[in-house]
Amino acid sequence: ASFLNDLGSDIIYPIWPMFVPATLGANMAILGFIDGLGEAIVSLSQAASGYFSDRLHRRKVFIWLGYAFGSISRVGYALSTVWTHLIPFRVFDRMGKIRGAPRDAMVADISTDRNRGRNFGLLRSMDHLGAVCGIVICLLFIDIGYQNLFLLAAIPSVIAAFLIVRFIKEPDTPKTRAFKGLSFTSIDRNLWMFFLASAVFALGAFSYSFLLLYARDAGLPPSMMPVLYLIFTVVAALFSLPFGRLSDLIGRKSVMLFSFACWGITCLGFLAMKGTLGAIICFVFYGLHRAAMEPVQKTLASELSPEGLRASTLGAYQMVIGLCAFPSSFVAGLIWYNLDKMTPLHLSLVLTILSGVLLSLVKEKKSAT
Repeated sequence: ASFLNDLGSDIIYPIWPMFVPATLGANMAILGFIDGLGEAIVSLSQAASGYFSDRLHRRKVFIWLGYAFGSISRVGYALSTVWTHLIPFRVFDRMGKIRGAPRDAMVADISTDRNRGRNFGLLRSMDHLGAVCGIVICLLFIDIGYQNLFLLAAIPSVIAAFLIVRFIKEPDTPKTRAFKGLSFTSIDRNLWMFFLASAVFALGAFSYSFLLLYARDAGLPPSMMPVLYLIFTVVAALFSLPFGRLSDLIGRKSVMLFSFACWGITCLGFLAMKGTLGAIICFVFYGLHRAAMEPVQKTLASELSPEGLRASTLGAYQMVIGLCAFPSSFVAGLIWYNLDKMTPLHLSLVLTILSGVLLSLVKEKKSAT
């Protein structure tokens, strides 16, 4: 199901940065606003679904509803004629992320400390493998037009929702004690510090749309944009599982610090990038960054969570990241549009270094290694 949903998503992701400005007349600040708004909605929807998943002792319903929301929103994108029409469908699309915290909690629930990183890596590998197939479809069918591609992208997520409803059997877990949600007092120092480090990093990690546009402004033709997106996705698909397994062996922090370093190299690369080869190298490091970051950050968040509040913690974690991602992309777009397009890269490098220092202060639980 995760493979299919990302297949549908990534039919449209490579063309999104071109579709919004070229077809619907939006500038870079508007694109940054729409992308950032989407991430903020993700954060709120995951926090809410994580809380209710723990409270109701249910995971499955949030997962299949999330896939269904994603499918409906892509139909809305196809029918939009001006950029303002995108806003409600973008909200609906990102509300589909209600699946995130309950799904991640389900993976963590059925895992042990010895294989949790591997299992999250496997999930991300399937996500990225679906993305690879989606990008290939985008390249093969790009001539049918943006709107038709959006309609095509709606189909796989409908199938994903059906698979969850039909084949996932959720055990009936009786409530054994009064439920108390995640609170300030239930979060210990290490989890607070992990939240802070991740928030600082998210403030500088603007959306992938900007990376594609940096490549475009360096002289690459629009036809290369899906290819670059494909390169990063293939790298992420190949390395998500190995990085997850590596975190089981050497700990989560080391792999996350490596992911920060890869993002820093990506920013430095775009500052000095010239030609196609430079763009390819940048997107390879971006793929390594995502492969190391995505499975391991969720693994560490789940292991630092208070007992019985795993989905709530994962949802709160995604909320923190999403609320920081909104100003990140929006401010990056404003700086690009009004000042200088390279300044967001310098700012991101500074925040990346600071987040690495903060992460080094987090103490992993002994069972994590």
